[in-house]
Order: sequence, then structure tokens, then C-alpha cells
Amino acid sequence: MQQEIVILLHGLARSARSMRVMKLTLERAGFGVINCDYPSTQHSIEFLANEAIGSALSDCPDTAKIHFVTHSMGGILLRQYLSERRIENLGRVVMLAPPNKGSEVVDRLSGLPGYVWFNGPAGKELGTGKNSVPNSLKGCDFELGVIAGSRSINIFLSMMLPKPDDGKVSVENTKLDGMADHRVMPVAHPFIMKNKGVIHQTIHFLKQGMFD
Repeated sequence: MQQEIVILLHGLARSARSMRVMKLTLERAGFGVINCDYPSTQHSIEFLANEAIGSALSDCPDTAKIHFVTHSMGGILLRQYLSERRIENLGRVVMLAPPNKGSEVVDRLSGLPGYVWFNGPAGKELGTGKNSVPNSLKGCDFELGVIAGSRSINIFLSMMLPKPDDGKVSVENTKLDGMADHRVMPVAHPFIMKNKGVIHQTIHFLKQGMFD
């Protein structure tokens, strides 16, 4: 049985397939990996957090150290879960491009026709207002490393964001009080979890508690 398990949480409107490169590389580095798939556009963040993370934890050995690697909204699911529950043997967490203070893109677009149809209830909860889910949750009391992207492939969305940004969230809004380390890399939001440099930094943090 693996003694260190990494639970992967993909982002909004994505699937476990988007984390496959991360999964394979983590396995080669000696970790056990649970690549969690969840219906990100069908429920609220609270519901998704309880269902997805609860299910993944039930598949972990009782004695294993549990790490998390999250992309985008996956990080908010983990924060939501930890706001109500304790994970025994919680190890380290790496969040990739998390909207920890929300995204101005959601502020601007969530009221438009079709937004909720495409992004679901959870997608509407990721704004920058004080009552949004990210801003209603506390900072972290666990070992957290955050990697933000600074390159965009969507000029339209970047126009809504403070610079620098990754096309979905600004670098500033990825930060979270209590985090252990923060790194900015020239990667766009949709591809950050597949980037070789990002994966290298992720594994380094999981093993050492800091980025390389």
C-alpha cells in the first residue's frame, strides 16, 4: 500500500483527463495517486467538495499521508471541505491557478445568458465579492504552495483582469493568507497542470515543503 497518496482535483468544466499528465508523473515519483473526477458544472461548491473529496478520502488507506494537488476551482473545493472537516494525516497541498480571492471574469460574465448553463452553480460562486465562496472562507492552516500563471491565450478575458494574469485569474488573486510559498510561471490557465516546469515544482513542494 502506498504510504503517501496525492488526491488530484481538476477545475471547473474540466475532467480527470486534464490531470492525467500530472497523475502519471506523480506515480513515477513514487506517490500513490487518486485522480478525482466530479461533475463540476452540476452542483454548488459545497456539494461538490463534500461528494468529491469525501469519496476520494474513502479510497485512501487509514495510515497514509494525504496530499492534494488542485487546479483552479479544485483548490476552492478543498478550502471549502477543510472549513468544515479535518483530514487526518493531511500532508502538503499545491494549488495551481486557484481563484483564492475570486475572479473578475465571474463578476463580469456570470449574469449573461448561458453562463450558468455552461459553468453551473459553482461557476457563479467564484466572484470577487466579499460574499463569494472564496472570500467567505478562511486562510490556510496547512502547508500550501501556490503556483500562478502569468501568460494568457484569451485576450478578451484578460482585459477584465488586473495584470499579470493567466486569462482566468490574476496572479494577485491566487494568493492566500498562510501559504508557505508562491511561484509565478509563464503558463496559461488551461495548460498549467500539464506544464513540465509546473509539475517539477509541484513534486518538489510535495517532497520538500517549498518550491525549487
